[in-house]
Amino acid sequence: MDRVRNPFRPGAGTMPTALVGRDEVLENAQVALARVKRGTYGKSFLFVGLRGVGKTVLLNAIERMADREGYKTILVEAPEGERLPTYLSPSLRQVLLSLDRLEQAREQVKRALRVLQSFWMRYGNFEVGYDALPERGVADSGNLEQDLSDLLIAVAEAGKSRDVPIALIIDEVQYLSESEFSALLVAIHKINQRELPLILIGAGLPQVVGLAGRAKSYAERLFDFPNVGPLTERQTREALQKPAQKEGASFTEGALMEVAHVTKGYPYFIQVWGSYCWDTAEFSPIDVDVIHGVKSIVVDHLDNNFFRVRYDRLTPREKDYLRAMAELGPDTHRSGDIAEVLGIHVQSAAPIRNSLIKKGMIYSPNHGDTAFTVPLFDDFMKRIMPELPRKRGAVSG
Repeated sequence: MDRVRNPFRPGAGTMPTALVGRDEVLENAQVALARVKRGTYGKSFLFVGLRGVGKTVLLNAIERMADREGYKTILVEAPEGERLPTYLSPSLRQVLLSLDRLEQAREQVKRALRVLQSFWMRYGNFEVGYDALPERGVADSGNLEQDLSDLLIAVAEAGKSRDVPIALIIDEVQYLSESEFSALLVAIHKINQRELPLILIGAGLPQVVGLAGRAKSYAERLFDFPNVGPLTERQTREALQKPAQKEGASFTEGALMEVAHVTKGYPYFIQVWGSYCWDTAEFSPIDVDVIHGVKSIVVDHLDNNFFRVRYDRLTPREKDYLRAMAELGPDTHRSGDIAEVLGIHVQSAAPIRNSLIKKGMIYSPNHGDTAFTVPLFDDFMKRIMPELPRKRGAVSG
């Protein structure tokens, strides 16, 4: 089939041709944005879900939605190991300068730029590029909770002075430190109390809910935490059939059922399978023989481009821990059971487990439980490490 017309898009955060199964989430986002825009309280929210479920796609869709509603949007990804002020400040500067270029710039915008300069002089190493003295005594105390609140309130007031709402969108929220998360929560709480036009929308792995709760006890009242999960079988079929039909092609019922089975409904895997099936099939409809024929190619692609990049970041001890998890299966497991497979005490395994949680490879759904954040990673671990690590010695070094 014509590869140029391939409608599937297996990229990181790439918008699929047919975004299915997310209507309710997007409708709720639309309502929240509309309420904030009109000066009514709109609850901030953080999407939670495993890798490959399309959280970043949703954030990109909401950014476009906010742009259409007249928002100034700030979309950033929290890099692992970097401080929040480092990657947030340049984007805030860009928004404020765009507000300052509007006709008859108001004092609130100029003040926000001075506050940002104070903040960056305290937490960064250069000025923000605005010809004004910093706002001394504001956002420069060294207490991140206080300073970030001062800064975001100033930005929200600047937006209000121009009748422009602000959407702060943060991906990979699980990489925020607890103190950074706490500072964000405090800032949003104060902004809500003042009814200022700024909303926070984020996405992260499932451990985000626990991180928020540890940061501030009122987090559950401040945020909604919509769970973004795999698609149902019906939605998976739709995610395959709709794009194909737009290009005058289709999948057989058997092919749709087989892809739904092998992908478990995870959107990224659906896009990969759809793309390889399209490129391999000689004609439409694409049948189950095509699915079987591309299996080894798709598995190799996922191993080398999706799973391996995460595996290569791990220490030998961490790899052994995940291999022990894989032996127990894809579901949630007790930490003690994993330690037993490794042949070590659960206390000895705890530091490895904590390190893997920080790296975003696993999470704890409940106290003492452990689960993969990457779908189908158990199968990958068995492929790349066919043998179980030797008990004791494998994790003791």
